[in-house]
Amino acid sequence: MLKKRKRALKLLGCLLVLAVFVLAANSCGEKGSKEPLGEVSTYTIADPTGDWGFPSPYAHYARGPGYVRMSFIFDTLVWKDAGGYIPALAESWEYLKDEDAYLFRLRKDVAWHDGQKFTAGDVAFTINYTKKHPYQWVDTGVVKDVEALDEYTVKMYMEKPYAPFLELVGGTLPVLPEHIWKDVQEPRQFQQKEALTGTGPYKLVDYSKEQGTYLYEANEQYYQGAPVIKQLKFVKVGGEVSAAALRQKQAGVAQIPPEMAQELEKEGFKCLESSHDWVAKMVINHQKAPLDSQEFRQALAYAIDRQALVNTCLRGYGLAGSPGLLPPDNAWYNPRLDGQYSYDPGKSAELLAGLGYVKKGSYFEKDGQTLELELLVSGSGSTTQGAPGEREGEFIKGQLEQAGIKINLRSLEAKTLDNRVLENKFDLALSGHGGLGGDPENLNKAIIAKGFNSARYEQSEELNSLLKQQLAEMDQEKRRELVGRVQELYAREMPALPLYYPNWYYVHNGQVNLFYTMQGIGSGVPLPFNKMAFIR
Repeated sequence: MLKKRKRALKLLGCLLVLAVFVLAANSCGEKGSKEPLGEVSTYTIADPTGDWGFPSPYAHYARGPGYVRMSFIFDTLVWKDAGGYIPALAESWEYLKDEDAYLFRLRKDVAWHDGQKFTAGDVAFTINYTKKHPYQWVDTGVVKDVEALDEYTVKMYMEKPYAPFLELVGGTLPVLPEHIWKDVQEPRQFQQKEALTGTGPYKLVDYSKEQGTYLYEANEQYYQGAPVIKQLKFVKVGGEVSAAALRQKQAGVAQIPPEMAQELEKEGFKCLESSHDWVAKMVINHQKAPLDSQEFRQALAYAIDRQALVNTCLRGYGLAGSPGLLPPDNAWYNPRLDGQYSYDPGKSAELLAGLGYVKKGSYFEKDGQTLELELLVSGSGSTTQGAPGEREGEFIKGQLEQAGIKINLRSLEAKTLDNRVLENKFDLALSGHGGLGGDPENLNKAIIAKGFNSARYEQSEELNSLLKQQLAEMDQEKRRELVGRVQELYAREMPALPLYYPNWYYVHNGQVNLFYTMQGIGSGVPLPFNKMAFIR
């Protein structure tokens, strides 16, 4: 069926994009539809980027929207809504402190999309399979052993205490059907129809990488009840065109530029403003001189006016970056970092002079060599609202050159930039990622993990030790103290400079009760597309 529907969906995507471009010229717009929940047959989500990869657990792109597209098809043991944890494949769970183990009692009324019965064997298989074939979003290496006690009871023994287990393993790891995946040796290459056999509320009907479109149909046998939205579409529509799509009922929800959100709200649409869970960063290649010097990286931080960057490039729609990475509205934020690295070109010059640099003319020099760095920015391929690009690059180039550091600005396609960062083939780069609203394990991911969203900074033994300690601390208040200290050490070491947290606005027509998930979808995705909104 996937192949049969592909041509039709491609045509639909082309027609939709054409239609909204034409309609954008119209000056008037109707108010958002208020069709009651439960009577919506098709719901369209306008997405500015489009393609986020084949939506199987191993083939989706390693950013939040890719995980969300996969999550409609595959379920986890537990899930979250706006208020906290809720049952999913597991109807109940408990932590056995004496054994350092988690016991999950599974639902008995769950079937895979192909009709096969879901059992504890599938859960045990998933843990063992992902230990052998690591899944990009979850470290199942924290599980020492897993045991299916009976057909509907699973017990997982920890290697050591792991505070974020429920959220990052139980609530993020997609459970795989053993009868399909047991013989798959190359999971990232497994992109046949069978790879999309899950237990979730939706089944994929069609996916077009070229058009960036996804079409889902409801799983009428879903164990939590048949979805109230019978067809769900993701279509590539972005920028100001998305407002026209909403007004002309071509889309039910879209991310809207901040200036337009209030206008649409006055027209009767509903507006959702996110917390600041997405961070724009200046990534620093601390593996090479002179960037391997802590004082040099601190000099960069003092040279950039982060508030002016927000005022100029985001027109004030955002928060200036905290040097400890977490934003001020985060529950784990360390207020002792308020005001640290306030804009101070004089302090920047003082640090550079202490490293042996001498100002000659416009730029600093050392050993007869001009202090010169390359700054990579994304010129295309990233349409994440508020993501740093050429405009932000020009601003930072101006500030660093004013501080005496010559900057060569280079624009790359977004995925190429990610790869250059991953391969350490850069000096400085502007990038960003979400997930900051999730469990503080996100600090470990952003500092010492191996992906391109991480600073991959392991030079500080004290910082490394604290990151490991906070994961193992089961006492909430003691863990808070450790997380606060992690932020202070991150600010001192400055492996990457948090620049700002953009304001995000999603506007919708009220047909679906969209909401932001507590600490983000899965491990912290800051998008209002929790699958439970389309079910209840």
